[in-house]
Amino acid sequence: MDSPKRSRNKTASCRLQKHLASCGLGSRRTCEDFIRAGRISVNGRPVSAQGQVIDPSTDRVEFDGRLVKPQSRVYIMLNKPRDVLCTSSDPGGRRICLDLVPEIPERVYTIGRLDRDSEGLIVLTNDGVLAQRLTHPRYHVEKIYNVWSRHRLTREQIAKMHAGVSVDGERLRALRVDVKSVGERGMMYEMVLGEGRKRQIRRMFEVAGCRVSRLKRIAIGTLQLGKLGSGKWRYLRGKEVERLRGPDKP
Repeated sequence: MDSPKRSRNKTASCRLQKHLASCGLGSRRTCEDFIRAGRISVNGRPVSAQGQVIDPSTDRVEFDGRLVKPQSRVYIMLNKPRDVLCTSSDPGGRRICLDLVPEIPERVYTIGRLDRDSEGLIVLTNDGVLAQRLTHPRYHVEKIYNVWSRHRLTREQIAKMHAGVSVDGERLRALRVDVKSVGERGMMYEMVLGEGRKRQIRRMFEVAGCRVSRLKRIAIGTLQLGKLGSGKWRYLRGKEVERLRGPDKP
């Protein structure tokens, strides 16, 4: 007589990439890359196809041979200075965001990257589901930046940024561009993006023939940098996390 098939708990079952993200391995997109690269195994068998459904209560999931298990959720905001990288490591030994939060025992990673020359608000967490919400375009989480330039954008250039400009085959657009101040050293703009492409603001200014001299992110969704000093960090409050999750919590 054949042995009965193991029944799977439909309530506990979830897609593999979602489980990996919830365990703090990275965003869902990052976890999908790990699966694609063959670095994930389930019950001793390598998995390379997307969409596999598992039961975390009974299935053994490993990443590079190490057991993947849930961690305590950690949510941190950091005011990234210039010359600090948003990466998990740097072969060249340059400073990374994680160097600024050495007291954290959990494995966290940066959400919403800033390039080396930019500064401002960075979220660090091991909550992959929240990471997906803050970074995926379908959630429409706005990011607000202060942008300094010695050049003044014309109304026509600002209108083009609103409509979208084509750069290297990508369509880049700003939801809003406002002049915040005018001084001897140039202009300061407030710029709102609905999604964050690599070096998006700098590339849009370059198309307009303008150079960005300083770039600082001051808000991600409902979370504002406020008076947090450069290089400083703090844990997010419970209400701040709830507001970031939005009305339809992931």
